[in-house]
Amino acid sequence: MDSTKTIKETGVQDQEQLPWELVEEILTHVPPISLVRFRTVCKRLDDLFNDKTFIDNHKLTFRFILATKSKIYSVSIDPKIMVRELTLAVTGKESDIKHLADCNEFLLCRKKKEAAVWNPWLKQSRWIKADVSQCSFEVDGIGYDNHNMRAEERRYKTIGSYLKNHSVWKPQSLKEESWKDLKLKASRGDKSLKDKVTTLFTRCGVSLHGNLYWIAFYDKTDLLYHLINFDFSSERFYTFFCDLPCGMNHPRNALVLRVFKGDRFALLKQCYKTKKIEIWVTKNKINVEDGDDVVWMNFRTLSIPNFPGLVSNEYSSSQPSYFIDDKRLVMCSCDETGHPWIYIVKENKLISKVKLNSVVDPWPVHCTYFPSLVPVPGSPREEALLQV
Repeated sequence: MDSTKTIKETGVQDQEQLPWELVEEILTHVPPISLVRFRTVCKRLDDLFNDKTFIDNHKLTFRFILATKSKIYSVSIDPKIMVRELTLAVTGKESDIKHLADCNEFLLCRKKKEAAVWNPWLKQSRWIKADVSQCSFEVDGIGYDNHNMRAEERRYKTIGSYLKNHSVWKPQSLKEESWKDLKLKASRGDKSLKDKVTTLFTRCGVSLHGNLYWIAFYDKTDLLYHLINFDFSSERFYTFFCDLPCGMNHPRNALVLRVFKGDRFALLKQCYKTKKIEIWVTKNKINVEDGDDVVWMNFRTLSIPNFPGLVSNEYSSSQPSYFIDDKRLVMCSCDETGHPWIYIVKENKLISKVKLNSVVDPWPVHCTYFPSLVPVPGSPREEALLQV
């Protein structure tokens, strides 16, 4: 065997070729910002860094983000629950975060009059100014057009809104940095719904394949829920005609839509009276335009004795964060005093509950986050990486 053989898979020269399993283990200790540079070495490394299992096994992976009045934290779950402080990498911007939302490869971090597109794993952020012509303007989500493109080739956009007599929406290209008026066009669907007013259950949407989806309802006296979505390619809203399986819903219930297995939806509901939790998932991946073919299946029903409410009575607008992974249900929510907890359920049993004592301020906003190696478009560090 030639002892000077080049290890083509890693682009590294060594005395002998390392087993690929050992290479993977070594790379799980490498800082994420360095992994971005390694992607260009060879296709095998690029494929590895797109592998969910590799990202899960990385030593710096975390699954929840929490923001209080003064600090931001990440929460790792495996091999044990660990809390670390984070920074937005913009001096003085960490305080007074109003909302966090997981949007595709990034987080949307919203303050009162501005928002950040943020990749906390790469420690990259880019601030977006709101439309200053509207005092109540808020940035609501991030998406992209050209749905079939690789992440580094996508044209990312944000969408914001303000309240006049009704919600007025404006999209913005992250390259052009200017907001434009959105001329709403008639959506696909039932003409009988044309004159009905849709109310969003939550302000920030759930991102799937570049589009944003919201839980919505038509009539406050008949709270049957459905989905609406915004397509960033056509810049149009559509009614996604699949009634949610939760049926009639009380405003004090927990009701949270999430992405499941990367291409489907999961819906969690907790009854505020009985504390029973029900979870549904879509049977097939979401690749239809109008929702007609979406089929929901009951994934799990949990009736755990003395299980706490995931939405406090006082702060009913604070919905829990959760993800489903390897038959586990992992949830983050605040108790009645505002202190955050992590709950882990497996096989219909509560196997762990941990109070996050190191989170100093009560009532943090929080969301799930799956780490990504996609640089934030237009961020200073992205420009530096392009020059390497």
